[in-house]
Amino acid sequence: MKTAWKVVTAAIVIGGSVWAGAAFNLQAEGAGVTGQPGTADDPVVTKSYVDQAIQQALKNGGTTVTTPSTPSTTSPSTNNNSEAPAASTEAVSIVEVKPGQKLIASAGTEFVVRSGKAVIYSEDKNGVADLTDGIDITNGGAVTNNHLLSFPREGRGIQVQEGNTHNLTVMVRGGYTIK
Repeated sequence: MKTAWKVVTAAIVIGGSVWAGAAFNLQAEGAGVTGQPGTADDPVVTKSYVDQAIQQALKNGGTTVTTPSTPSTTSPSTNNNSEAPAASTEAVSIVEVKPGQKLIASAGTEFVVRSGKAVIYSEDKNGVADLTDGIDITNGGAVTNNHLLSFPREGRGIQVQEGNTHNLTVMVRGGYTIK
């Protein structure tokens, strides 16, 4: 007999919970919450639309975006101490670094090593910021491929790890020289 009361009580509690949940769901839908993205209440937008809207807002607001230009250096020659022309700060350049060469960054340049084994080159004790891991890599430290490196000052760069015979392939945004 006591089991029957437990079953009846459980059925009433469960039924009441379902009814209360349905009632609260109806109230929430009436408050403007919809379950369908892409409707007039919850539109879906694309990245290109957002980028275009931001550009229009910047133009209408009187704010201009300027990109600093980097001075060009001498054209490259066949020896290892040559300098490559500086890259534009807004375009990404793909640079091949041979063993024995150093890819030296201008201030504010960013590198991503795509292939090869690279180490940091620095003229002083300070290193380079690995923005992907949030660490500072000092002179001679190994660079992990596909990590974004930021060079706050000139005189720092990367080179092929000693003993490695393969070239580095590096994506560069900003100014650089090859020595």
